[in-house]
Amino acid sequence: MHQPGTQGFEPRELELHGHRVIYRSAGNGPPVVLIHGMLNSSRHWEQVALRLAEDYTVIAPDLIGHGDSGTPRGDYSLGAHATAIRDLLTAIGIERASIVGHSLGGGVAMQYFWQFPARVERLALVSSGGLGPEVSPVLRLAALPGASALLWLVAHPRWVAALDSLAGRLRERGSGSATYVAALARALRPLSGPEARESFLQTLRSVIDIRGQRVSARDRLHLIGDFPLLVVWGERDNTIPLAHGRATHATVPNSRFETLPAAAHFPHLEDPAGLAAVLRDFLETTEPARLADNEWGRRVQGLLPAVEAAPTSPAAGSAPRSHR
Repeated sequence: MHQPGTQGFEPRELELHGHRVIYRSAGNGPPVVLIHGMLNSSRHWEQVALRLAEDYTVIAPDLIGHGDSGTPRGDYSLGAHATAIRDLLTAIGIERASIVGHSLGGGVAMQYFWQFPARVERLALVSSGGLGPEVSPVLRLAALPGASALLWLVAHPRWVAALDSLAGRLRERGSGSATYVAALARALRPLSGPEARESFLQTLRSVIDIRGQRVSARDRLHLIGDFPLLVVWGERDNTIPLAHGRATHATVPNSRFETLPAAAHFPHLEDPAGLAAVLRDFLETTEPARLADNEWGRRVQGLLPAVEAAPTSPAAGSAPRSHR
């Protein structure tokens, strides 16, 4: 069984099904899996992971086609990503874990829960996709035919370097636009290679088209029942509306909903201390769920049995809180 070290957040490499898979880990304790979003990678979780690693084993994979993992020609659906994470965790000896997903990773986290409920102890969604059709117009346009050529132009290293320089100048002037320019440069940087661009487009088009998000979990949210669920959103998110988080919290009455005023769509980068504090509180004030496969069958049939997890904090199911 894999024994992560307590220091650092260095990349580790495995070969699964003939493809390179990269993941990072830190800490010791109950396992927590952090799933990144589109155009992100495991390294973007570092400041959150190291804060949690004092008491938890934190595992953050690079999704296939992202970061330093392989970019094979194949399936980039949510289900394929969820299965790849299951295989990675199995390979390193992690049977059950609390699952945290950001943006696209939130959709992957939910899909992981639908597919492998017995392997999930808690579920946390951070500015998650898959909870409503609305999404940034930029992402809708990127899903159009011909976007590959446009991506080749805007992801050119010279253009990305120019954006980095602009972000630095705006930051020196105290402009709030610096955050968004820096985020754009960060998003474009991984797309300099043709394989990375193709993997990005396959992933994007599996969940988004010109009309918005084409994959929705809203018809399955009732299956969560009293399972420990945390929904976290950046209050300044212009990529996926905050309203999606509020609606999800209203649909799942026992869920917990937190907002981060200092964050936009990337709370793990814009307010890692705030996000880590919210995640730690959730982990510390809920019990890990144990949902057997036969119980899942009854849930699908509309017979929601009680699971062993029960939130121990009054905050669970409470009104949304702004975490300052």
